[in-house]
Amino acid sequence: MLNQMPVATGSMVTTPHYLASAVGSSILQKGGNAYDAAVAVSAALGVVYPHMTGIGGDAFFLIHDGASGEVTAYNGSGRSASCLHADTFKKLGINAIPRRGVLSAITVPGMVDAWWAVWSRYGRLAWEQLLAPAVQYAEQGCPVSRDLSLWLKQDEELIMGHTPLRKVFAPQGTLLQEGDLLLQKQLAVSLRQLQSGGRDAFYSGELCKQITSSIQEDGGMLAAADFAAHQGEWVEPISTYYRGYKVHQLPPNTQGFSMLMMLNMLEHVDMAAVARTSPEFYHLMAEVVKKAFRDRDRYLTDPDFREIPLERLLSKSYAHELWSEIQAHPTAAQPFLSQAMGQDTAYAAVVDAEGNAVSFIQSLYFDFGAAYVPGNTGVLMQNRGSFFSLDPREANVLEPGKRTFHTLMPALVTQDGKPYMLLGTQGGEGQPQTQLSVLTGVVDYGMSIQEAINLPRWLYGRTWGEQSDTLRVENRYHDDVCATLASWGHKVEVKAPWDGVMGHAQGIVIRADGMISGAADPRGDGMAIGL
Repeated sequence: MLNQMPVATGSMVTTPHYLASAVGSSILQKGGNAYDAAVAVSAALGVVYPHMTGIGGDAFFLIHDGASGEVTAYNGSGRSASCLHADTFKKLGINAIPRRGVLSAITVPGMVDAWWAVWSRYGRLAWEQLLAPAVQYAEQGCPVSRDLSLWLKQDEELIMGHTPLRKVFAPQGTLLQEGDLLLQKQLAVSLRQLQSGGRDAFYSGELCKQITSSIQEDGGMLAAADFAAHQGEWVEPISTYYRGYKVHQLPPNTQGFSMLMMLNMLEHVDMAAVARTSPEFYHLMAEVVKKAFRDRDRYLTDPDFREIPLERLLSKSYAHELWSEIQAHPTAAQPFLSQAMGQDTAYAAVVDAEGNAVSFIQSLYFDFGAAYVPGNTGVLMQNRGSFFSLDPREANVLEPGKRTFHTLMPALVTQDGKPYMLLGTQGGEGQPQTQLSVLTGVVDYGMSIQEAINLPRWLYGRTWGEQSDTLRVENRYHDDVCATLASWGHKVEVKAPWDGVMGHAQGIVIRADGMISGAADPRGDGMAIGL
């Protein structure tokens, strides 16, 4: 399972699918910069990795600009339909927002807007050129990857239950297998509309009309006016210092601040002195995660609707308070019930020879999102809005035009104002935890980015359908580690040595001498390509 880590002097692309990595590398070789490559990769991923992402979803971009030295970010998450309130579904006799189907597709997809914003500000090549590879793979086909094949089998009932999905993923009546040709002709037509019409085609043009009219006909809530009103947002990243490195995340509505809180707590211990596969390590990680998630679940939502005390949450003094709570019970698992959430995402990163660095992530939320395609558009809609609460007492309660609590969180680490590490991963609850694993692997344990990604992982929390929190641990060491954790009160679940539930991480490290190393997760279908 060990990947060969490429090292380069000019640029690096890493994604969870080898074809998308090749697209990014090709754009760079044609004279594009990291921003051009990022948009092209993002579009291609929506075609070759359709179970994880697509133009019906959201995206976030975290950027270091080589010319100005500025670190900035774009929040490409969509808002809920303007007609929706917490009691809308209750009036329909529904006590929770459906997780699948047209009624789960209640937020406007923000990804196309994010592409346009990043390209308009920083791009060099023609817009049409950036979308050309995605159009090609949709129209002429691409092979079904290992991961897509696994998810098709797991979601067979969903696929077969929705005609547009069945026609794409089971065109002969049985599911496509790994290596089969996947054709997405209707999606290709929609992508061509984006090529010629740009952002407006999706938010106010003919494609918008096709999507929203079908949603309305099928009993959904999103309307053309919701698409027309959509606008993503350039935001100032939040950050903290860890062992001298500045770690950047997007602010809420993303959960990025939770990872920064974890780092602030870990600064109270010499991590290098804690054996990486010891029960002490996994216990420490689980307890740090619980403390951060407690505040994340309490506060996180759209900051336009609810004040979030970030200054306090990210302060070193508050981290000391939380650390003191952990130290009060050094070998006892503390009770905490995390929120259940989806975990399906695609993270990628690009660095070019001009010092530009783009760390970006995108998703449909669940595997195959809402499992709903409007009309003949080929656009698979996200179900991100299904995470809204209908309880008016909760911060993330459903309100009109609101962005929900978002799991997506690309990371960027700088040193002395220059990009040092780009990292991120698939996985809802797992995103801050895997980032923690990778970052401490590099910074505290002196590993390469590939070695850090290859480390055995843990995953604390729960996904849909679970009634209790568990500490999942990849089984690549002695069983007595898990036995010790169980004796300390953890609900331990031993997973396969390289388990996909741990997510698919990617990363890039830029050394002081300018050498760039890239890594893709062996748990996925990805590849890092350097030039």
